[in-house]
Order: sequence, then C-alpha cells, then structure tokens
Amino acid sequence: MDDADFDAAVEQALAAIPADISARMDNVAVFVDDDYIPREGDDPSTVLLGLYEGTPLTERDSWWGAGSLPDRITIYRTPILDICSSRKQVIHEVTVTVVHEIAHHFGISDERLHELGWG
Repeated sequence: MDDADFDAAVEQALAAIPADISARMDNVAVFVDDDYIPREGDDPSTVLLGLYEGTPLTERDSWWGAGSLPDRITIYRTPILDICSSRKQVIHEVTVTVVHEIAHHFGISDERLHELGWG
C-alpha cells in the first residue's frame, strides 16, 4: 500500500467515527508519520502503531482552552504495514488504531480499551 492509500485509509477511519462522537472531539489534530522514534527514557525497541499526545477531555478544566495547543494523534505507517499482509488487514488495523487513539482523547485507558477489544 502506498502512502496516499494509507492516508486515505486513515481518512476513512476518521470519517467512520459516529457524528455524535466526532462532534465532541475538541482541539485535536491527526497526523500520519512513518515510525515512532523512541524518546529519552523509552525502551529503544518500542514500536507503536499510534500515539495520543495531549490532555484528555476528562482532565481538562476551565483554564485549558486558553491558548492550548491541539492534542495530537499520530498513526504510524511502517509498523502497521509490517504487521499486515493484505490491504484488508491494513484498513482494519488503521481503523482499530484510530479508534484506540481517539478513545485516549476521551480519557479511556489502555487497560479498558483492551477489555473492550480495541487494544
């Protein structure tokens, strides 16, 4: 799958988010990047399919909106392509990853996402 097709899969996954949920998303931007680069303190062999960076909606208070930068969701192309052997699998994994990271925006933990089958 080329970059444009992968980007389209991410866009389709975002478009499939129910309107009542996407309407509640606040100040969040979604990006696609090739790979997660482990940061200082991370295990250097860390592989991520996606990453949410920001302040979940459940942790924001009244001061939060004053000049805050957008939360950031990044979907990592290379690791998803590496674990998938078909276009159908890529689309499924992109969808799961997008939902997983959006759930973090809403304050849902990894543990709860695994319980719900979105791990």
